[in-house]
Amino acid sequence: MLENINRFFPIFALLGATTAYFMPQWFTELKFLIVPLLIIIMLSMGLTLSLDDFSRALNQKRAVLVGLILQFSIMPTSALLISLALGLDRDLIIGMVLVGSVAGGTASNVVCYLAKGDVALSITMTALSTLAGVLLTPLIINLLLGQMIDIPLSAMLISLVKIVLMPVAVGVLINHFFRSVISKITPVLPLVSILAIVMAITIIVALNAGQFDKVGPIILVAVVLHNSLGLILGYTCCRLLGFSHKVCKTISIEVGLQNSGLATALCIKFFSPASALPAAIFSIWHNLSGALLAGYWSREQQKSHKQDYVADK
Repeated sequence: MLENINRFFPIFALLGATTAYFMPQWFTELKFLIVPLLIIIMLSMGLTLSLDDFSRALNQKRAVLVGLILQFSIMPTSALLISLALGLDRDLIIGMVLVGSVAGGTASNVVCYLAKGDVALSITMTALSTLAGVLLTPLIINLLLGQMIDIPLSAMLISLVKIVLMPVAVGVLINHFFRSVISKITPVLPLVSILAIVMAITIIVALNAGQFDKVGPIILVAVVLHNSLGLILGYTCCRLLGFSHKVCKTISIEVGLQNSGLATALCIKFFSPASALPAAIFSIWHNLSGALLAGYWSREQQKSHKQDYVADK
């Protein structure tokens, strides 16, 4: 089921975005749903996590620490540099930096699974980066954009506690105390998250339909560069530090795939609909690039196993 959901998500997202582009009036009044949709996504994420996922970090301290440092350094810095190099306007720079400053996305766990990476490490990193991001995201945004705009630091922190920390914590606790019940609905939770993200993308595109022709292509270039740098530098830095190929794949995916749904909600709540456009495009693109990369790494491992089998014969 995970494979099917991941495979069809970009198609659902493109259909939603296309519909919103041609029929924006259907969705613009649904702007108020973006934050509730993200809370649903975060609660779904919490329901798939256990306390063991957090304690597992103790067994891979170095990999987790390196991954978190790369996550919150490469992505926000490269987002700002790419935005300035491409001459993006203020709203779009805000959107790019917000995408770069949030935690890793839940899609990374699915992509890691398909890429034959270290799924336990992926889940641990997603969980810890999500919790760390409650504090780090507003601080990084303030550091990088504080001279450009006034950042509502305390309000953003409170919102992240409400939108991220509380739903995830509630989900983890429910899963801990009612695991036998939750296990029955666990296969459906990725689909719930996918539908919520698709709906958020659809609303964002509808709100920006009038200027999409003008800024869409340059934002797509920025997003592709940003995502690619995260994937490449995440892998390369880990390789230089001596991690195994499996761990390098996992951290690369964690660094390159962002929680663009959270970035969308923060943009809408604290800035402007236009600033949410990079996050909406990132949501579509990083699932496409993640699926392609997972396919490549999966085939690579299958080929390696075949060669080992022939050698043994």
